Amino acid sequence: MKDTAPLLRRTVAACLVICAAITVASIALMPEFAGDHTDRLAAIAADGTTAGASAALFALAQLPFAVGLLGVAHLLRSRTPVLAILAGTLCALGGFGHAVYGGQSLVMLEMARDPQHYDAYARVLGGVESGWGIPFMAMGLLGTVLGIVLTAVALWRAGLGPRWLPPLLAAFVVVEFGLAGLSVWASYGASLLYAAGLLAMGQLVSRSPLARWGGAEAPAPVLPARA
Repeated sequence: MKDTAPLLRRTVAACLVICAAITVASIALMPEFAGDHTDRLAAIAADGTTAGASAALFALAQLPFAVGLLGVAHLLRSRTPVLAILAGTLCALGGFGHAVYGGQSLVMLEMARDPQHYDAYARVLGGVESGWGIPFMAMGLLGTVLGIVLTAVALWRAGLGPRWLPPLLAAFVVVEFGLAGLSVWASYGASLLYAAGLLAMGQLVSRSPLARWGGAEAPAPVLPARA
């Protein structure tokens, strides 16, 4: 029977790197939003294809995010089983919730092409975000925040990866979800912190022993310690 451990490890590492690249590109291309839904639609229309690329990349990033963070949770489960399960589950929920919101952003791209009906579209979007969209928006926000925080705690307790990785992940959460609303530069800074964290976890995964991924032939040496 063929050993799939190398493929699994490479897939998880690749997803973390891809998610980092896609997310940075999405934030860099994102229009500067302000005001109500009518203003947001106008901003999307003004940016044209750039806004479309940003929305599409945001939605696309959620799949490698979920796969990558679930893979990190799998790597951590032998040392911090409870934290790993909780972190992986929350990150998967966060990715799903943000994917749903990403679908709404794609719909807004079409709405933005019809300026004479902006007021009607704004009412529809407001109704979604105050109705059935609430659980999905909460899932995306809380799942991502708590999932990344618990991943940072699990990495710290397990002693895996560089010493600066858990604080960096915590800093990303603070900047992205606490300060990004104050300035567009905070969003750019948060995206760089996020990308650095994902790339560091990708390197950690790629250097982890195959035995942690079900490799039958690989020994089980100690995982890389903090730098």
